[in-house]
Amino acid sequence: MAITNPRKLFVNLAIRDLERTVEFFTKLGFTFNPQFTDDKCTCMIVSEEAFFMLMTEERFRDFTPQGICDTRTHREGLFALSATSRAEVDQLADTAVAAGGKAIGEPKDYGFMYYRAFADLDGHHWELAYMDPSHVQA
Repeated sequence: MAITNPRKLFVNLAIRDLERTVEFFTKLGFTFNPQFTDDKCTCMIVSEEAFFMLMTEERFRDFTPQGICDTRTHREGLFALSATSRAEVDQLADTAVAAGGKAIGEPKDYGFMYYRAFADLDGHHWELAYMDPSHVQA
């Protein structure tokens, strides 16, 4: 499937402590764009086309008049990231938990797809998935 006009994706998330959040996601192997980083916000690079803007709650409020989701009691979304193998799913999920995140449920194995989920330090729900390429049609 060729995409003639690929768009970049920016997901904005409210966080409580920028320094702790950067430390957490650095342990998972993510990097940050210093051009879009200050004391209230950072741009976490997922790929050439996908980014997460991690903003302190104060900064996040500059972009919306609505209240911020309390992730301790509500879910604002499920953020799924691909992995290159089952082993990478396990390694990333285990690293997230060791860095202070919380496992969500048990690993799921559907044969063609394997995934695990965790909550980050702010309670955002992340899923890590490996899908067997032989089951994905071109």
